[in-house]
Amino acid sequence: MKIGERALGMERRGEGTGRSTMNETTRHPAGLPIKTLLTQCEMHRLRRGGPGGQHRNKVETAVRIQHLPTGIEAEANERRSQEENLREAVFRLRVNLALLYRRSGTKSELPGELWRLRCAAGKIAINPGHDDFPTLLAEALDALETADDDLAVVAERFCVTPSQLIKFLKLEPRAFSMFNSRREKKGQKRLK
Repeated sequence: MKIGERALGMERRGEGTGRSTMNETTRHPAGLPIKTLLTQCEMHRLRRGGPGGQHRNKVETAVRIQHLPTGIEAEANERRSQEENLREAVFRLRVNLALLYRRSGTKSELPGELWRLRCAAGKIAINPGHDDFPTLLAEALDALETADDDLAVVAERFCVTPSQLIKFLKLEPRAFSMFNSRREKKGQKRLK
């Protein structure tokens, strides 16, 4: 087993995230199994200064990952362990992909199986630190773009209330800010 696989917990979780039945060629990159996503990435190990004692400054514990097809990057350097930084960098990359990469023509396949599993009684249950969060965020943002940012239409299709969809977007402040910026460009009021 490679160090990256152990660091990402793949020996416990199999392929990582992405329980969707969608084909990997049509799936959003944020929802790909971690092994598959890493085959599309270039990884760099770096030295970073700061707290952490002698070990941190002498060993390449920082990790920067770039998704080659999109050019989107993420970095983690706050831990003394390269494995922990790798795990965090992959998660950050998946969130950045969810925020910055949009798929076109995805209306018929949204919401995915993972979203439906997470919804109950008009509410979505997810912690923003959970491995499923980037996949769900990507689905919501793709659906909003496809529906021209119509919250009511997307909320109905995703079997949640519009207020629950707003609360979900607020879990990632950059997503909520991007959504509000698009609303302003269309002359609509910012949501709070």
